[in-house]
Amino acid sequence: MTYLKNSIVEKLNFFFGKNQVNILTISIGIIYLWFGLLKFFPNWSPAEGLAAKTLSILVFHAIDNNILIIVLAIVEVFIGISLIIRLKTKPLMYLVFIHMFGTFAPFFLMTEITFNNPPFGFSIIGQYILKNIVIISGLIIVFSKNNHQIKYQNEKTV
Repeated sequence: MTYLKNSIVEKLNFFFGKNQVNILTISIGIIYLWFGLLKFFPNWSPAEGLAAKTLSILVFHAIDNNILIIVLAIVEVFIGISLIIRLKTKPLMYLVFIHMFGTFAPFFLMTEITFNNPPFGFSIIGQYILKNIVIISGLIIVFSKNNHQIKYQNEKTV
């Protein structure tokens, strides 16, 4: 029984070790896809109001909030699908980090709703935004690992 248990653990360790970046990439892709899909249905996304308000401020209230939310939904679904199918290109990386910049914008544009006691006492909205640091960290790993693999493959062909 112990041998079987150790064998299973070894196989799982090998599998996760070999596929850790793919698992991370697909996991983040699922989050993007899910959050993006919710935005296609009015009032389904708990972040819809915050996103609309933030985007509206960023475009100086020049575009209707409904249009902004649909565009955001399309971008998030595109990012999600791209990550799920492991399409990790530089333009996608730029798009993802522009998106992440937008998610942190409320810290600077709407401090009254992101902080209870600035600068460290986050509101629940501030905490919701701050957790994106984990996603950013994962994306740094995903994109840096991808660039390392491309560089390594190019060196092997030379």
